[in-house]
Amino acid sequence: MLVESCIPVIPSADLEKSLRFWVEGVGLIMDRPMRQDGRLIGCMVHNGHVCFWLNQRAGSPIKPPDFEGIRLYWAPSDIHGLRERLKELGFNVSEIADRDYGQTEFFVTDDDGYSHCFGVATNKKG
Repeated sequence: MLVESCIPVIPSADLEKSLRFWVEGVGLIMDRPMRQDGRLIGCMVHNGHVCFWLNQRAGSPIKPPDFEGIRLYWAPSDIHGLRERLKELGFNVSEIADRDYGQTEFFVTDDDGYSHCFGVATNKKG
């Protein structure tokens, strides 16, 4: 095997604010903080299954027009519980929908403007 893992780097305008989604929202652990002049400019967020590096966005901290950035598709262990948790934190979450392609999912946009989809296989009886 040539590659053992890959860690996506997620640019952020305000890492301290972004941690609300990554740590409080989806329950990841933050470690390896990097600071410059007392300001958080990078850190790892992870659990036993996923790992991301959050990094201060280069250039302007303001999201450029028509910027789509990253999109992540998450597989939560409790889709209803996670949706409620994000909703309680003030995130604008979509309704949970059963899709024709066999997934039950909802969407949320984080404080950096990134779209996240949370989905699980739909249990169809028939």
